[in-house]
Amino acid sequence: MTSFDRDVVILGGCGRVGLPLGLAFADVGARVALFDVNEAAVARVARGEMPFDEPGAPPVLASALAAQTLVVSSDPATLARAEHVVVVIGTPVDEHLNPDLFAAPVAIAAVAPHLLDGQLVVLRSTVYPGVTELVERTLYELGLKVDVAFCPERIAEGRALAELRELPQIVSGTTDVAVERAERLFGRIAERTLRLEPKEAELAKLFTNSWRYIRFAVANQFYMIANDYGLDFERIRSTLRVDYPRAADLPGAGFAAGPCLLKDTMQLAAFNNNRFTLGHASMMINEGLPLYLVSSFERRHDLSTMTVGLLGMAFKGDSDDRRSSLSYKLKHILRFRARTVLCTDPYVADDPELTPLEDVLAQADVLVVGAPHQLYRDIRPSVPVLDIWNLFGTGVVV
Repeated sequence: MTSFDRDVVILGGCGRVGLPLGLAFADVGARVALFDVNEAAVARVARGEMPFDEPGAPPVLASALAAQTLVVSSDPATLARAEHVVVVIGTPVDEHLNPDLFAAPVAIAAVAPHLLDGQLVVLRSTVYPGVTELVERTLYELGLKVDVAFCPERIAEGRALAELRELPQIVSGTTDVAVERAERLFGRIAERTLRLEPKEAELAKLFTNSWRYIRFAVANQFYMIANDYGLDFERIRSTLRVDYPRAADLPGAGFAAGPCLLKDTMQLAAFNNNRFTLGHASMMINEGLPLYLVSSFERRHDLSTMTVGLLGMAFKGDSDDRRSSLSYKLKHILRFRARTVLCTDPYVADDPELTPLEDVLAQADVLVVGAPHQLYRDIRPSVPVLDIWNLFGTGVVV
C-alpha cells in the first residue's frame, strides 16, 4: 500500500481555479501540494504572494505555508505524493473554433508516469461531454489502476473561497467507488454534495455557463432595442423589477466575456451538432456589442478626429483578469476608427500599453467604460461617455 505524505495534489495548482481550491483544502487542515508548470507563478506562491487578486486568499496562503499544510512545486514527481490528484485542465477551443477534445486526456497522459495505482484522479475544469470516460480509458490503456471523477468547479472570481464552502459540490465518477471517494474529498470543504453521472455533470457545467451567457445576451439585446429608440434601458429595467419577482433576475447590460462563457456555449453547440439556436444568437449579440457601441456613437460624432479613453481592460468589474476581455475587442475596433485610443486599468498589471487614469482623463474627447470598476464612480466626466454598464447613469449612447 502506497504511503502518501499529502492528501491532495492539484495539477495546475497556481491558477485561478487550482489555487483557491488548494487554499480551501489547506484551510480545513488537509495536506496540499500544488503542482504547476508556470515556474514564475510557483515562485510567487512559494513566497506567499498571490499571482492574481482573490479576496481573502493572502492570509490563508500565508498561514498554510507557515504551517506547511501547503507546498508548491514545478516538479511533476509531486503528483505521486497524494491520494487525490485534482486536474485543472479544461477543453479549449482550437483555431477552427471547435472544442479540443483531447487537450485534457493528452495532458494527463503526459504526466501519467508520475501517477500511481490507487489514486483518485479528479477532473475539475469544464470538459466536453465524454472526456471523463476518455480520460479513464486513456489511463487504463497506460496500465494505471486509478479511479476517475469529474467534479466541476462553479466558483466566481472574487468569491472563490466563500463559494467553495457554501455552494453544493456536484460529484460524478466512472464507478461507484470513484463517486464515493470524490464525495469524501469534497465533503471536507463543501457543505453539500450532489451526485450525477459523468455526462450529466459535464452537461450541467456547460448548461450553467451557457444559461448565464444567454441571459446576458437577452439583456444586451434589450439594451440595443431601447438605445436605438433613444430610451434608457437601465431606467426601464430598474423600474420593471420594483417589487416584481418575475423580473428580478433580469441582468443589466454589459460585456459578457471572460475565459468560460463564450467557450462553453460553443462547446455545447458542438456537442449538439451545431443545433443550438439560442446559443448561436447569443454569441452574435454579446460578441457584437463592442461594434454596436462604436457604430451607434459614430452616427452622432466623427471618431476619426477624437481621442478615446477606454476605462477598464479586465473582463469584469473589480478584477485583474483580462482573459478574453471584450475591452480588447473594443480597443481594436476603436484603433481603426478613432484618432487615438488610450487604455487604462487600475488592476491589470500585465499590459505594458496601459496609460495612467489621470492622463486618460486629461486627453480623452470621449470615454468608454470597458470594465465597471467601482472606483470609476468617483469620476465626474466632462466629455461624452459610452457606458454600457450604466456606471455613470448616462443611459443612452450619446
